[in-house]
Amino acid sequence: MKIQYRLSLQFLIIVIFSTSQPIQSNTNPDYPCKPPHYNSYTFCNTSLPISTRAKSLISLLTLTEKINQLSNNASSVSRLGIPSYEWWSESLHGIATNGPGVSFNGSIPSATSFPQVLLTSASFNRSLWYKIGSAISIEARAMYNSGQAGLTFWAPNINIFRDPRWGRGQETPGEDPMVVSDYGIEYVKGFQGDGDDELRVSACCKHFTAYDLENWRNYSRYSFNAVVSEQDLKDTYQPPFKSCIQEGKASCLMCSYNQVNGIPACANEGLLQQARTEWGFEGYITSDCDAVATIHEYQHYVKTPEDAVAVALKAGTDINCGSFLVTNTQSAIEQGKIKEEDIDKALFNLFLVQLRLGLFDGNPIKGKYGKLGPRDVCTTEHKKLALDAARQGIVLLKNDNKFLPLKRSGVSSLAVIGPMANDTSKLGGGYTGIPCDPKSFMDGFQAYEVNTTYIPGCLDIPCSSTEKFAEAVQIAKEADVVIAIFGLDLSQETEDHDRWSLLLPGKQMDLVSAISKVGKRPLVLILTGGGPLDITFAKEDPRIASILWVGYPGEAGGESLAEVIFGDFNPGGRLPVTWYPESFTSVPMNDMSMRPDPSRGYPGRTYRFYSGDKIYGFGHGLSYTNYTYKFETAPNRISVSGSTINADSRKDITYQKSDGLDYVRTDELMSCHDINFSVNISVTNNGDMDGSHVLLLFTRPQRILKGAPLKGAPKEQLIFYDRVHTKSNTVTETNILIEPCKHFSIVNEQGHKILPLGNHILMVEGLEHPILIET
Repeated sequence: MKIQYRLSLQFLIIVIFSTSQPIQSNTNPDYPCKPPHYNSYTFCNTSLPISTRAKSLISLLTLTEKINQLSNNASSVSRLGIPSYEWWSESLHGIATNGPGVSFNGSIPSATSFPQVLLTSASFNRSLWYKIGSAISIEARAMYNSGQAGLTFWAPNINIFRDPRWGRGQETPGEDPMVVSDYGIEYVKGFQGDGDDELRVSACCKHFTAYDLENWRNYSRYSFNAVVSEQDLKDTYQPPFKSCIQEGKASCLMCSYNQVNGIPACANEGLLQQARTEWGFEGYITSDCDAVATIHEYQHYVKTPEDAVAVALKAGTDINCGSFLVTNTQSAIEQGKIKEEDIDKALFNLFLVQLRLGLFDGNPIKGKYGKLGPRDVCTTEHKKLALDAARQGIVLLKNDNKFLPLKRSGVSSLAVIGPMANDTSKLGGGYTGIPCDPKSFMDGFQAYEVNTTYIPGCLDIPCSSTEKFAEAVQIAKEADVVIAIFGLDLSQETEDHDRWSLLLPGKQMDLVSAISKVGKRPLVLILTGGGPLDITFAKEDPRIASILWVGYPGEAGGESLAEVIFGDFNPGGRLPVTWYPESFTSVPMNDMSMRPDPSRGYPGRTYRFYSGDKIYGFGHGLSYTNYTYKFETAPNRISVSGSTINADSRKDITYQKSDGLDYVRTDELMSCHDINFSVNISVTNNGDMDGSHVLLLFTRPQRILKGAPLKGAPKEQLIFYDRVHTKSNTVTETNILIEPCKHFSIVNEQGHKILPLGNHILMVEGLEHPILIET
């Protein structure tokens, strides 16, 4: 029987408030430290260190005032001239309507809607990710200056897309820990600005950690216990968060609903304090909404609400999205479960971030970012960036006999079939705002002045009826070329809703097959949505010539797809996730293990470990041209000599064995830098079109050494990628720095990074080069 979960009153209030009652904007934001009455406090003195200012502010607050700061909707302190502040704003791929911190009811009625994150990550382009983060933050500051947003935004989502059924996988950069890490770093750097202490706006890395299940069978995200091995935690789930903190310098971390190995994430002192003490996190930690309440109400981890307050605050959670802390903290103090200094620690972290944002520096309109306003939102530059991001992310999955691109002069009529083809409301996916100038797929095709006819075919994406099938079949018969646009939307995958099947929803497959049989020429299939699909029928059907995945392409989706279809842009995107067959749905979604276990028929997950059949692999993506590769320069062997090994442990580590395998622990090498080396790879564009090509370099450790298997080693591991612009019939060379301690190491069962000795294979598009690591 499916367990029914009762949402807490606090959580219901948040949901209703955020979806039904958007805040009303003002001409300008309210702010503390207004002259002449409220600017003389120590916390307003910009010449002092922000830590001094934060402590001064805390010292002036009463206990009740302190407690009222522990909600996302922090209360005003009128006697000190401090207005209320809303911490919760969203900016996953543009300023979003989710959360009460943003309003489009003002001088800024819309904001640039970039592609959903999974499509953007398919570009494998770090500089693009940085530019998007920067553009969104400029629009965020402009909206703040117009009184329509806060300055603290809860993005990016950097959880691993572990299971293809996950409803929020679309929000993430995919399944590879390095790619997800890089995306988080670039987004946060672009979003927060270049200053170390000063923040343009605040980014928040979420959801910490091992969160990737919404509602599957009798498992709910509100109570799910993610049982994760130390090995999987260290090499899959945690690297994106560690990188987001250490390299991205994120100023916020959001703890997730779920438990991790029996402890609620927002009460998990080991995890939260690891972020601060080991990774150097300097920012505030917020709960998901209302994750502190779930500790008591759903997970029954503690007996009373006061106990939930105590374990969350002591673990390191600083603020609760919702009113649970505001409601229960006073009684927790009265019962002796926490002390006032526990609240002060949380407030210190919160106020430090607000001070870095300049919230206590006086009138923000007179500050560094004060000139940003409506003219800086939906700019031509930002809309072009959204278009370029959609172009770069689109993945060409199949293109038999070079059917695409179409030539306008060779197409007399076009039939466009599919329920999303003429709809702009679903182009962004989850966490979308009000886009500037959305273009539907039909808009894009019609701009090419081709005789175009549209029929939805299915009434909607669930496609439970054949009512419109006959019309679709008829126009497919008459048209010169048929473009079928099917796949997923938020009715199939979204927050709090996982999929149960990997097939096209409802009767979509029946309709695609029907129209493919009657067309004059093979058809083009366009797939929307984030989650992988089992489209074996289309992959193997010669009447379906070309397949493209467009994800949720954002406001420029229509224009970008038409440009690709008609050859004005050469597609170069690569899948950031593995596409599994329908049989994968027999794998328990609650099993967090990454590595396969043949003894129980468990196939493992992601391209690094999955041992089963697949529809399309991670990194798959075609082009209108073809490429060849060559290792121009690469060493055949490198030596981990005695000089690179710590003398105190040399005797122990040089010949350590794991089931007969020699290895070196990377943390016991004196200088990993000394064994770094360069590889030069040439890419030849052999076609007659220029292309923006993604180069993917993988490594594979030798799986068997001295007769013993290398336990837990990935089948292959992406170690480098770059988006390289190539001209037709020319050679482009890429120089790559290889860091063996980083790129050739693996995490063993004890959670230690080790560098296996022996052969490691570099791989690029079927080309291999062995490198021997020896002592």
